[in-house]
Amino acid sequence: MKALKASICVAVTALALSLSFGAPSHAEEDEAGTLTRQMKQLYRAGKYMEALPLAQKSLALREKEFGPDDAHVAMPLNDLGTIHYNLGQYAVAEPLYKRALAIREKTLGPNHAEVAMVLNNLGDLYRAEERYAEAEPLLKRSIAISEKTVGPNDASIVLALSNLGAVYSNQGRYDQAIPLFKRGLAVLQKALGPDDPEATVMMNNLADAYINRHRYADAERLLKRSMAVTEKAFGPDHPDIAQAQNNLAALYGRQGRNAEAERLYKRSVATFEKTLGPNHPDLAGVLENLAGFYKYQGRYADAQQVLKRSIAIRAKTRPI
Repeated sequence: MKALKASICVAVTALALSLSFGAPSHAEEDEAGTLTRQMKQLYRAGKYMEALPLAQKSLALREKEFGPDDAHVAMPLNDLGTIHYNLGQYAVAEPLYKRALAIREKTLGPNHAEVAMVLNNLGDLYRAEERYAEAEPLLKRSIAISEKTVGPNDASIVLALSNLGAVYSNQGRYDQAIPLFKRGLAVLQKALGPDDPEATVMMNNLADAYINRHRYADAERLLKRSMAVTEKAFGPDHPDIAQAQNNLAALYGRQGRNAEAERLYKRSVATFEKTLGPNHPDLAGVLENLAGFYKYQGRYADAQQVLKRSIAIRAKTRPI
């Protein structure tokens, strides 16, 4: 059974969003800076719809003050693109990322750490759209820049490591994915400590690869750890918990633990609906998994009902 691939951006892009270089102190910040700080707090808590208007207003203020192509506009563009990405609005996010990338390359040069960050985000957008041939070179370039500018053990490199691993996992290239996930998890835990929620999506990604390599005990341990850390940090209603519930359900389904699997799939659906709304691509992925689970059990009517809803969501969110 295919397990939905967790994207590191769901949890860890908050790390990238917090890396706005030259950010003023609270005493010095202007209205756009205040909006950005508030937006990041909402984003980190998974409250993307609440963060969206703050990011939009911050960008509008920066564009009015400096012009649409100024260096000060690049980070608000990236931040707004990231929120749209996490809302499943990929067609809206892509041009925002491309504008941010062009400004950063022009103002900072092609090998700057902020260029690496936007390359990562655009690469993961392409991964989410299954545009793997476009995603892979962007993520590899992001990793190479980060290794050169901040070093191989800096936490900022983790996003691209995990997203490249997710590209490989999505293609069934698990033996290439696992070392990237393990490296990223080790870097994060060394930099931030074992209980930091930034590491949880990496745990999900590594667990998914383990599931597909039949390392079920290792996968279960990671997924339960991921849920415990996220719940401690943010409470029980967070998209990353829904992701872990989905992956753990897939694991139990493989082991024939059907009652536990169905319960977790339904909890994952409910959590995604509550946190991301009824039309998010990640919700569609869980519904597809649940449909496959029902079909495997011969519950064809249940499978058809769930799959119909998933198809409707995909029709709304796929690029034209």
